[in-house]
Amino acid sequence: MADIKSPRVIYFKGFLFLATGIVAGAMLLMRAPTLQVAMLLAICIWCFCRCYYFAFYVIEHYVDHEYRFAGLIDFFKYLAGRSNKRGRQEVDR
Repeated sequence: MADIKSPRVIYFKGFLFLATGIVAGAMLLMRAPTLQVAMLLAICIWCFCRCYYFAFYVIEHYVDHEYRFAGLIDFFKYLAGRSNKRGRQEVDR
């Protein structure tokens, strides 16, 4: 699949993510409208946002300046490759 080049399509894709998240969150809160559920949902969203930020920004800017991530699958491949390299280095010693 080719990369999206059109700024309009990229903005539309971002809007769809936002709209889907709002609808899903609203449906969860309608199913169980309690303060506890609302707080847990907010914490869950915040934690996943921080994890995504870590996977792309922190690793790229503070850990490995040469690696560029294209998605979460690439990030997990990167992590698996790093652990394999670490294991081989320990065996070589």
